[in-house]
Amino acid sequence: MPIKIPTELPARKVLEKEGVPIIDDDDAIRQDIRPLKIAILNLMPEKIKTETQLARVLGATPLQIECTLLSLSSHKPKTTSEEHLLHFYEPWADVKEQKYDGLIVTGAPIEKLPFEDVRYWPELCDIFEWSRSNVHGCFNLCWGAQAALYHFYKIPKYLLPGKAFGVFPHKVLDSTSPLMRGLNDTIPIPVSRHTENHREDLAKFKHLEILAESDDAGMALVFDPILNHVQMFNHLEYDSTTLGDEYSRDVAKGAEIEVPRNYYPDDDPSREPVNTWRANAHILFGNWINWIYQGTPYDLDKIGDDRPAVPKADDAA
Repeated sequence: MPIKIPTELPARKVLEKEGVPIIDDDDAIRQDIRPLKIAILNLMPEKIKTETQLARVLGATPLQIECTLLSLSSHKPKTTSEEHLLHFYEPWADVKEQKYDGLIVTGAPIEKLPFEDVRYWPELCDIFEWSRSNVHGCFNLCWGAQAALYHFYKIPKYLLPGKAFGVFPHKVLDSTSPLMRGLNDTIPIPVSRHTENHREDLAKFKHLEILAESDDAGMALVFDPILNHVQMFNHLEYDSTTLGDEYSRDVAKGAEIEVPRNYYPDDDPSREPVNTWRANAHILFGNWINWIYQGTPYDLDKIGDDRPAVPKADDAA
């Protein structure tokens, strides 16, 4: 089944060229199926690139997906035109009475800041709380994953001595998990972050399941079956050139940055990188969509009914 996105959204032309199925409103209505409603809170500065990356992996799943792009009231992006935001984004405050099958919260280039120092932290906390009663399951990416763990469990993030940057092999720790189904025992995942979470902090909450981990880059994927959260600290959704674009940007700024590891052939930035993670991205997001589909109520109004309380560390020990 295809993904339903606005006709004028820049991602649409890119995905159509790639052969990703796109559906129009008229065709969607004729299908005797309720589309999964997925909201995306896009906190990344290059919003159009992130929209395209996420629409690509969601559009490759076997169910009809209807995406809603959400914006914050407490933060006005400087790197995306106001016209684009007004045309394609819905302020969260305007849709918070609605319910969604899934919510994706992206990363943001603010990971060195304490959470409470982020201007829009109070609104993001409100969104996380709202998701408890209005969203069946969340997929939080990079800083978004760290933010969710901190909001719900006060699990801290730690500054790395140097940026974790490159494509690193990750071990799949539980191949029986519905989220890991079909993935190889070891998968490459792009990593781009200055902070990390520690295993010992997660161990205080016995229900948190670490599903993928790297010897070099640490934890990648954590599943929370009580909150229905997937926490992905890295970036399977990245394009082939995203790490290279980040590297070129930092070099142009004069920042101290190493060549992303295991990315360019022979670590030579003059050579075109080879995408070794694309299939894993489609499998993981496809598994998440299928997991959402299997558990979400057909009647969206029932989402949030009898949602269990957030576990405390003492309860989980």
